[in-house]
Amino acid sequence: MFGVDGALERLLTTARVLATSGVVSPVRPDRLVSMARALSRWGMSPATVVAAAAARRPDAVAVLDEAGALSYEELDRRSNAVAHGLLELGVRERHAVALLARNSRQFVISLAAAAKIGADLIYLNTGFGAREIAGVVGDEGVTAVIADEEFQDVVAEGAPGVLMVLAETQGARDDVPTIDGLAAGATSPPPGPAHVSRHVILTSGTTGRPKGAPREAPGLLASAESMVALVAAIPFRARQVTLLAAPMFHTWGFANLMLGLGLQSTFVVRRRFDPEETVALLAEHRANALVAVPVMLQRMMELPAEVIRRSPAPDLRVVAVSGSAMPAGLAEQFMDQYGEVVHNLYGSTEVSYVTVANPQDLRETPGTAGRPVHGVTVRIVDERGEPVPPGTTGRIFAGSPLTFEGYSGGGDKERIDGLVATGDLGHLDDVGRLFVDGRDDDMIVSGGENVYPREVEDVLLTHPAVADAAVVGVPDERFGEALVAHVVHRDGGVPAEELRAYLKERLAGYKVPREVVVHDSLPRNETGKVVRDELTG
Repeated sequence: MFGVDGALERLLTTARVLATSGVVSPVRPDRLVSMARALSRWGMSPATVVAAAAARRPDAVAVLDEAGALSYEELDRRSNAVAHGLLELGVRERHAVALLARNSRQFVISLAAAAKIGADLIYLNTGFGAREIAGVVGDEGVTAVIADEEFQDVVAEGAPGVLMVLAETQGARDDVPTIDGLAAGATSPPPGPAHVSRHVILTSGTTGRPKGAPREAPGLLASAESMVALVAAIPFRARQVTLLAAPMFHTWGFANLMLGLGLQSTFVVRRRFDPEETVALLAEHRANALVAVPVMLQRMMELPAEVIRRSPAPDLRVVAVSGSAMPAGLAEQFMDQYGEVVHNLYGSTEVSYVTVANPQDLRETPGTAGRPVHGVTVRIVDERGEPVPPGTTGRIFAGSPLTFEGYSGGGDKERIDGLVATGDLGHLDDVGRLFVDGRDDDMIVSGGENVYPREVEDVLLTHPAVADAAVVGVPDERFGEALVAHVVHRDGGVPAEELRAYLKERLAGYKVPREVVVHDSLPRNETGKVVRDELTG
């Protein structure tokens, strides 16, 4: 329990960080009243965040996508109209609305509109097929699906009979409701619901069927403290220009969308990531921040040097990455080009944020996941659940103010003293920095020895002829499991035996893969994680 002194300290810390970041600044009385009305009407939800930003900076650009610029006032008014339209279609508070859309204004309008009527949001992965969609729709009791036109057929197959509203379309449609069509209606705020929307982020499904990890809307102080925790760890600032490349449906992209709306940022977004276009957009819009997953930085660094040189980004202050492991040497390579800007966040769908490695951490100890974010507890335990000393690998457990309450379809992650298993193995160094050694279920036991694929992958990626790598275990009569390396070559490639010799010089013999398989590219999901089942199947 926090005493009076502890509560006062938390409050002062929150106020200080919010002031430093520019969130706390003078506001006209009439706009302050509008912000208070939004909070009273919708609680701490995306509806309130959008309405408050519109009251404070109505003419500022909220989203800049392929369709052009959308101001905060337009975002607020259109989401009001869409909210009315959803009500007319029969969607009510507490109904579950699934959103299947790429990064665009339509994504933001849709989530704000659903929140304004008190509907719960389920964020579908754009890589889902009909089977995954059917599973989520059934598990979550989905009433309506808002989907981009490109996903219309797969939604119709996976959720037959469920109301569908099209988000992004190639033109006018009169055979099915669309977000643009609904946005042409009344723009007054809809009636305030009694229920504050909750949000269900789905697990990636790389180790099984995707599961929903719901979160109830936090209170005002809890929301402020969560914002403070991230802003204190990653120096985002109010009213900055952020290129949001990470998918909004994912925990990392969604968290930055909510944070940026609260900071009244301008979001530059594109439906699909293209490394050369991203480099150009950073320069064209004088972006202050880039939010991405590691493989995006990797693809940017693979561009010809002249492409990067012709699009300098002197205003870039923060490059925030998360969602998958950072390949060895990537952060240093990126910072050699763009300066000391990379911040790597480690977390999980269930726990939310856990640790952040800042540029100094990444320079001093490449590969670290950084130190715990304020308010987060990290514990490394052995197979009995007992804490292990620094330097010893064990299971990672963590707890944060945003830890989920359990899967919406039933079941939970293992918990110890309120801390949740992240599903990863790792260790802490002597100063409290976390290192993630691999997935708990990825560990390979070969000849009685434990091998963590990430360690072998990191060494492979230091070879100048290897552009990408993944190591998996396959059945072996002699050793139980044997290691197989899957690599993508650059610069003409390298013979397999040369790669094996390279690894033998740097790793114990039992960690050297039996076989090296060459690919044009590795199978990755929408958030950049390698889909290992496709390599072992």
